Amino acid sequence: MSGNHLFQILRKKWRFVAILLTGAAISLVLGALLPEFQPNDHPGTAVAQVQNLNQSLTSNPLFHEVGDNQTGFNLDRQIQQLLTVLESKEKLLTFVPPEKFQGTTIFEGQVNKSDKVIALTVDDGPWPETTAQMLDIFQQNDVKATFFWIGKSLESSPEIARRVVAEGHAIGNHTWHHPYDPMDAATAADEIDRTAKLIYETTGVKTTYFRPPGGVLNNGLAKYAKEHNYSVVMWSVTSADTDPRAQPEAFVENVLKGAKPGAIVLMHDGGGDRSRTIKALPDMIAGLKKQGYRFVTIPELLEMPEQQA
Repeated sequence: MSGNHLFQILRKKWRFVAILLTGAAISLVLGALLPEFQPNDHPGTAVAQVQNLNQSLTSNPLFHEVGDNQTGFNLDRQIQQLLTVLESKEKLLTFVPPEKFQGTTIFEGQVNKSDKVIALTVDDGPWPETTAQMLDIFQQNDVKATFFWIGKSLESSPEIARRVVAEGHAIGNHTWHHPYDPMDAATAADEIDRTAKLIYETTGVKTTYFRPPGGVLNNGLAKYAKEHNYSVVMWSVTSADTDPRAQPEAFVENVLKGAKPGAIVLMHDGGGDRSRTIKALPDMIAGLKKQGYRFVTIPELLEMPEQQA
């Protein structure tokens, strides 16, 4: 066997090994980022990493040598599929209002009377036990809601928060300490920005939906939020589930009587004993469904075409 012939055989074997190693690298990325994607690893970062990997591979002369064959095509297709999935995940974890609602206060969605949609919103969590029980009910009834989180609560219950996100609910910011008193701009910034940072670090979610504690609009928080393009989300219907004297039946009645197309409903999963809210929730959902309502998140509600009611 001539030296040149032997060289060609070894060259082909090396090319084959390189293909296998490249394929293994792609498989490793796919396995690491897709099946067991960690919420605190934001998809935008993963997308950038895979794009860099793609650029490195395609700039390698060896890749071009195999690029015209089926193996090279399959590798490139795997990368593109991975990018598509990661970009989809990033979209699911980013809650940004349509431009016309940024820096505004929202009390209800403006939809056609015939479009019977309603948004359930949940404040003050995530909370041990209560939030998990509420999630079970939502899951059983195929309902998606919007949760407005307190930073301190999130700090105490990160795993519950990850479940909320994993099950497809929308997220909003509800400050760090849940303050009511007037404050300066620096304090308002800390309350909102600190919570936003922890939401992102814990779940990968970026959100510019904000609900002021107690619905207070003049203590500095709403002003800061609007200046930073948040939508300040209020409500048009309250369950009144913070009333210590009311029974669960009253919560249900409050919501069913106040329901209208585009309504935003206020309830709570944290801040105290919310067992009465949990007891009321199945009947509330059943009653709204009986009235013909379907459930949307706040981002979904604001993305619906605005029509004359």
